Amino acid sequence: MTKYKIPYGRQAILQDDMDAVLETLQADFLTQGPKVAEFEEKFATYIGSKYAVAVNNATSGLHIAVLALGLQEGERVITTPITFAASANCIRYAGGEVWFADIEKDTYLLSLESTKKLIESKPKGFFKGIIPVDFAGLPVNLEGFSALAKEHDLWIVEDACHAPGGYFIDSKKEKQKCGNGNYADIGIFSFHPVKHIACGEGGMVTTNSKEVYKKLNLLRSHGITKEDMKENHGGWFYEMQDLGFNYRLTDIQSALGITQLAKNNKGLEKRNAIAVKYKEAFKTKIKYQDLPKDTYNAHHLFVIEVTNRKGLYDYLRENGIYAQIHYIPVHTLPYYQEIGYGSADLSNAENYYKQCISLPMYPTLSKEEQDFVIEKVLAFV
Repeated sequence: MTKYKIPYGRQAILQDDMDAVLETLQADFLTQGPKVAEFEEKFATYIGSKYAVAVNNATSGLHIAVLALGLQEGERVITTPITFAASANCIRYAGGEVWFADIEKDTYLLSLESTKKLIESKPKGFFKGIIPVDFAGLPVNLEGFSALAKEHDLWIVEDACHAPGGYFIDSKKEKQKCGNGNYADIGIFSFHPVKHIACGEGGMVTTNSKEVYKKLNLLRSHGITKEDMKENHGGWFYEMQDLGFNYRLTDIQSALGITQLAKNNKGLEKRNAIAVKYKEAFKTKIKYQDLPKDTYNAHHLFVIEVTNRKGLYDYLRENGIYAQIHYIPVHTLPYYQEIGYGSADLSNAENYYKQCISLPMYPTLSKEEQDFVIEKVLAFV
């Protein structure tokens, strides 16, 4: 019998969260009501974007993001192989082709150099967009990607699911929060239970474009709108202007999201304190994700690299520590192997996968629990 049961991630639902949900359950609207709009407004303010559209999960958000930007069947989009499959799958949902560029060896983020090399190896117009991922909570410095995208007439969707509150400092010395839309057309966030903001399920799509915002709203709800209806129609009247989906978030989930969002900054402080302690313990002994200058890591994950990854994984589980692997490279998954894909040299991603393991990282991880994790990791390696 092990002393602890420590997962790699865990939600924290407190009394204020429960009170907010109960209050909404007793209100007039359980969905399509005022809490959704309130959550969207507060999230946009927090991130620094002009608009935010709540959806039932981040995968839905990615789907309508590429559709809102006009992705057509057969068109090609570049993303990273080190991500959850949804970052690539959204391209396939629209009938597009997925191409992978490699990651940086030390940050594990999509490599600007690899992406640039891939784009420049093809005629102009061959690619339509790029989906970089703020992997593990570390922001992609999108300034360089934005310049590359403008040069080649590409759009950018920032998958910021791991990084609400993360930021980088740009060349103008201005703070650029993940998903704020200054260097990307659209940002995507997740409210899965192990993420920073837990809604059970849920997501948010952010943008600074009014045109894209209106398109996202249509696609989220069956392509139906009552906006700007002619005065001679009754209050029942609506139009279906596009083939949309039912990707709506409920008021119940939004109420939970509002209280969770209010606590995110404190959660980020705790996550970063946990990361500092890991780094102090592992310095010179174990490789971990690099932190570039002028970057604030939101630390959804704390990833290390070890030679005997399977051995450490099993050893930790035997001791009640449920570490996880993030991620199996998307291009090696059977679906992508079967349909074929385009890519650059992906050796960094493949080498990373052989050694990566994510240690427990969440705000309620206690000092004693983290000490135990560190003790067991060091005892094994």
